[in-house]
Amino acid sequence: MRIHTGDRPYACTTCGKAFSQSGSLTKHMRIHSVVRPYACTTCGKAFSTSSNLAIHMRNHSGDRPYACATCGKAFTLSGHLTSHMRIHSVVRPYACTTCGKAFSTSSSLTVHMRTHSGDRPYACTACGKAFSQSGSLAAHMRTHSGDRPYACKACGMAFSQSGNLEIHMRTHSGDRPYACATCGKAFSESGSLTKHMRSHTGERPYACTTCGKAFSTSGNLVNHMRIHAGVRPYACATCDMTFSQSSNLASHRKNMHTPDPK
Repeated sequence: MRIHTGDRPYACTTCGKAFSQSGSLTKHMRIHSVVRPYACTTCGKAFSTSSNLAIHMRNHSGDRPYACATCGKAFTLSGHLTSHMRIHSVVRPYACTTCGKAFSTSSSLTVHMRTHSGDRPYACTACGKAFSQSGSLAAHMRTHSGDRPYACKACGMAFSQSGNLEIHMRTHSGDRPYACATCGKAFSESGSLTKHMRSHTGERPYACTTCGKAFSTSGNLVNHMRIHAGVRPYACATCDMTFSQSSNLASHRKNMHTPDPK
């Protein structure tokens, strides 16, 4: 009946927040006491409630029970699905006062505002690199710890970020959700589609600061820069000849060290 009456007789003596059930108050008190009796058997992270542990376990299992009925994208939390649905409904109530860009959630606006202020409040204690989002810092910290908590249930391969696991799963499912509007070729990653589109547009956004030659991918520019620097990191184990690109080493080994068929 308290649901209808609004009666909340169980109040927290620390912060005053009130609850309709004693069990809810007990769970809440763990926030203040830091009692976290529910531990993840995979990574050891502990939580104050069993429901929070259940949500966390989806990070390891890849389970995403909340799917968008419009585009099929799935989420681990119902709240994330609610925020996502605004993309389809074009409800963007949070507008930036600097540039006018609008967002579907207040948190997205907060993160966006840092692009104007340059604020990077999340700093790595190991190397000092700073980030505008806590999630970016958490992902970065794994480069120091080597932690890979997101494992593929199909092959066991593990990743430091859940997004990388999601992309990897497409190698098993064959899913290619990013299709080229010009030729229809489909890709498993949005970045791969972006690179492919340059084959139609002729765009070469990566230019060499030494000679001005431009490239469609940053990797090709890196390879090119070795010509100017004289860096040859790929050495032949047979004759010690070195090359600036791995593909040149592969060609060398095939042409010079592969026995002729008899």
